[in-house]
Order: sequence, then structure tokens, then C-alpha cells
Amino acid sequence: MNLESKPSTALSPEAIAQLVNGHREFLAFLERRVESRAVAEDILQAAFTRGLERGGDVQDEKVVAWFYRVLRNAVIDHYRQRSTAARAMEAWGREFPDVQEPDAELRQEICQCVSGLLETLKPEYREALQIVDLEEGKLKDLAQQSGITAENAAVRVHRARAALRRRIEQACGTCSVHGCLDCSCEASSGEKCGT
Repeated sequence: MNLESKPSTALSPEAIAQLVNGHREFLAFLERRVESRAVAEDILQAAFTRGLERGGDVQDEKVVAWFYRVLRNAVIDHYRQRSTAARAMEAWGREFPDVQEPDAELRQEICQCVSGLLETLKPEYREALQIVDLEEGKLKDLAQQSGITAENAAVRVHRARAALRRRIEQACGTCSVHGCLDCSCEASSGEKCGT
């Protein structure tokens, strides 16, 4: 028995070339079966890696058919994982039915000082936070309404958030770090939280 003639677990260079040449067709095959091109690309990349490591006993002339089987199994695994994740989320939802998003009234009561401090910011900062954060708009909405580029809108929102953060730290002291769930500060009168 010759130990040196042990079969390789890697694909031959010819088989690898066939798989590389079929990349576009493999990707199209996957795109028709999954929800997005990004998911298809991820599955294809993982299948290539697995195929290069484990396809050594596949004959070169049958490597494409074999790889389509690998891709079909990868798609099945993908949907199986999604289904498992969905069932886990449903179970979690049944386990914690009382956990809900805070309603508008609760959000309003969490910390009144923020809205008061918002009024002390420069008008363009106040407008930026109003559109992007409070109205949940997009940077392009702010850019259009303000007559600036989207890049400038992003900078303005960043600076406005930083300015508001500084004002909250000045008005609320340590509550701004530890949380304002029981806020009793009067930002407009200059009092600190908890005083």
C-alpha cells in the first residue's frame, strides 16, 4: 500500500478554473432563489470556500453539476437558519409580551429639559435636530429644506447633536450621564437634576 497516493481533499486547478468561469451563472442561480444580491454573494463566497476545501474527490468534468448541488444545499440551509431565527424571535415575543416601544406620551415625559434646551441652540442646529431626529427625516430632507449639500447636512446634524449634548451636560449634571428617567430638572430656570 502506497501512502503517498492518498487522495487530495482540494479541487484540481482545472476544476477551480471551471468554477471561476461559472461565477456569473452561479450568482444568477442564487439571486433567483434568495432575497437579495448581497445574500446571494455571501452564499456563493461561502460555497466557493467549502467547495475548494472539500471537493477533491469530484471529477473535473462533473464539478459544475456538483457545485450546483452545493449551492442548492446552501440555499436550503439559508432558509432553515432564517426560519429558526424567526421562531426564536416569536418565542422571545411570547416570553416578554409586556415589552413595548415607549409611546409618544412617555417619550415626552422622559426628559422635558431636552426640548427646553433645544430652543437655546442656533436656529440652524435646532432645525437640523427637528427634521432629522424628532421628525425622523433624512439628511437629504434637511439638505433640501436648508439649501445645502447632503454632506453639509451631515456635518450640521453632528455639530447640533454635540451642542445639545453640551447643553444637557451643563443643565443636568450627572443625570445626563446616568440617565434622566426620573427627571426633575428645570433647564429653563437653570436648576440641576435632583436639586
